[in-house]
Formats: sequence, C-alpha cells, structure tokens
Amino acid sequence: MEEKQSLDSEYFKGVYDANEDPWNFETSEYEAKKYAVTVASLPKDHYENVLEIGCSIGVLTQLLAQKSEHMLATDISEKALNLAKKRCENLDNVTFKKLNFQNELPEDEYDLIMVSEVAYYLSQNDWEMAVGNLFERLKTDGNIVLVHWLPEVHDYPQTGDEVHQSFEKLMKGKMMNIFTCRAETYRIDVWAKS
Repeated sequence: MEEKQSLDSEYFKGVYDANEDPWNFETSEYEAKKYAVTVASLPKDHYENVLEIGCSIGVLTQLLAQKSEHMLATDISEKALNLAKKRCENLDNVTFKKLNFQNELPEDEYDLIMVSEVAYYLSQNDWEMAVGNLFERLKTDGNIVLVHWLPEVHDYPQTGDEVHQSFEKLMKGKMMNIFTCRAETYRIDVWAKS
C-alpha cells in the first residue's frame, strides 16, 4: 500500500475557509476535558520556554500560557494563527509564528514542546524526520507531550496510535515516558529527555 502524503497548507486553508473552528475547540465538552487532562499531565508547574506545534485557534494556547514564561505558538494556517492571536491578545508571554513543523523549526531550545492533534497530518517518513528535529530543540530534562485522536480519519496519513508508537520506537534510550493516559478516543503521552 502506498504511503499517504503529508497534508499541506492548502489542505488547512480549505479547512479554515469552510469553518473558523473546524474541530469545535471553543465549544466542545470533549475538547475541554481533553485540554484539562493535557494540562494536568504536565510534570512541572512552570516552563521557561514553550513551543506549541499546531496551535490552531489558540484554545489550548491560553491554558499553556498560564504555565509558561515565554511561549511560541505555531501553525501552518495563517487564518488559524490570526484567530489565535486575537484570542490571546491579552497574553504578553505568547508570540505566534506561521511554520510547517515538518521542515521548519525555530533554532531556539525549549523545555516543553506540545504536539497536540497534529502529527498524524504528516506521513510516517515526515513525522520521523520531525521527531529528530523536535528532540534536538528540547533541553535536557525537558518534556515533549503528544496528544492525538485515535480513530482512523480517511484524510490523515497516520492514526494517533501510529504517531505515538513510532515516537516511542525512535526515542528508545533517549527519552522516558513518564505519563500515559488512554481515553476512549484519544491518548496522551508525556516524555522526558534524560
């Protein structure tokens, strides 16, 4: 079977042009509960420098900002970023940047990297390359948090489980899983760089 290609900025332009909150991040009880569990799973009360991959319209960004001295929230969609900026306009510790994390990451180092509901948009090969780049940007004792929807989605190159399993395989001996939560439709894994 041929590997599905990573989804690009045009795909997300279509998604956000059709609906400004395509996954109901703002109103969904499911999302609110998942965000609460995600934030509660963080092993530290405070992080110096946070990188959020795929911030979308900034709902999780607002919650993470409360635990961050400085935070860079990124997304591939200009429209999503503009909505996130508006939502977070009163937060002076958050900056925003349009980038495709598959091949564009800031040179900075982070003590928390949040990858929530985005890695399955990449093909397996592209995800594996991105994992190496994320690991390089993570400070010693830093955390990478993976949060993904589990049911298969026709458009997506990977499932949430495939994303988490390949990360585990690639980071064997480099990072330690310090928290796992598997709900009916999503999973959270928190990793620490030793």
